[in-house]
Amino acid sequence: MEWEDIGSALVVVAHPDDAEFGSAGTVARMADDGKPVTYVVVTDGSKGSSDPDMTPQRLTATRKDEQREATRIAGGRAVEFLDFPDGLLEPTLELRKAIAACIRRHKPDVVICQTPTRDLTVAPFAQHPDHLAAGEATLAAVYPCARDRMTFPELLSEGLEPHAVKEVWVVGTGVPDYYVDITSTIDRKLEALLAHHSQVDPERIKRMIPERAQQVGAAQGFEYAEAFRRIRMY
Repeated sequence: MEWEDIGSALVVVAHPDDAEFGSAGTVARMADDGKPVTYVVVTDGSKGSSDPDMTPQRLTATRKDEQREATRIAGGRAVEFLDFPDGLLEPTLELRKAIAACIRRHKPDVVICQTPTRDLTVAPFAQHPDHLAAGEATLAAVYPCARDRMTFPELLSEGLEPHAVKEVWVVGTGVPDYYVDITSTIDRKLEALLAHHSQVDPERIKRMIPERAQQVGAAQGFEYAEAFRRIRMY
């Protein structure tokens, strides 16, 4: 499938801000080209603070607001929160079903998700166990659960007909094989990341993100790029 053939995409990640680190530049390009993108955030984000005065409830509310703003900046159409407990995520049947329901509801051509495989050559922050669990559950939801009518038949009673995703783009892998030129959208990627005030150090982000995107793009002839492992489902 070529870029111009993509009708819509679904980004499934473990935490608020994961999508911005992995694929916000790509999302912004899709949005600019009229391709609707919906975000699914699997956990409630209730653990990401070292502030002794912070409460899980307040942090969840804060991070959801940050994610909504980041989604708006990147050009995403909407964001859904599944509210599984942060830091405790496992690739259960319950999680697989919830993601399959999202896929059936939005019917994307492309699903962007996190890697399910721990790779010791990749930065440990990309290997959070919640990321791995979200990646595994998403790949299982894409195939076979969202596609097969007799898997989770109760979804049919909710009006969620089966849907076959055409491609999965996996972020955070040490073996990417597909690159998206984000030279025109690197500024929006940065702005979207900076919307996560509770999570990021602005000066570090402004330095680190362009450097990484430049390194990824250099070998592909792009000024800035994001990298994926591309899985064709047909």
